[in-house]
Amino acid sequence: MVSPDFSLSVADCQLIQVEAWDGTLGQLESSLSVALGTGLPASVGETVRHKNLLIIRVAPRRLWLALDDGTQAPSLAIDPDLGCSVCLGEGRVRFSLAGADIASVLSTCIAVDWHARTSAPGRAVQTSFHHVPVLLLRTGEISCDLVAPRSFARSLHDWLADG
Repeated sequence: MVSPDFSLSVADCQLIQVEAWDGTLGQLESSLSVALGTGLPASVGETVRHKNLLIIRVAPRRLWLALDDGTQAPSLAIDPDLGCSVCLGEGRVRFSLAGADIASVLSTCIAVDWHARTSAPGRAVQTSFHHVPVLLLRTGEISCDLVAPRSFARSLHDWLADG
């Protein structure tokens, strides 16, 4: 049962993955930065917020563009010689967690040091939740989002609610 010091909600996750081919990262980043009208995160785990879009560097050549609910996806014309883009939203959900008990709840199910610099507010960390890959987005001092596969949403929700 969720405690009074912990809240949990689940929503669809509008998510676009953009990946550069080997040797084309600089060109793709320049093109994408112009198309989005903002700079991109420089290293894995960094995020950049721009309007209703969160840009997350999830791997050296891979970015995820997470859109806020109801936001229209940006029109991206990725040069196929530089990389590709694919919509991941159909297969993912976004859990929003908040509350004073968040660190203790998360410690029962994922391997992330809540107090480390690498998981500080504004950072993203890829980890696993009982062998299921998830992305933890640290949104505040006592809040985060977990982006997880839709096929595991029910069991992950039950686990978090019982935590």
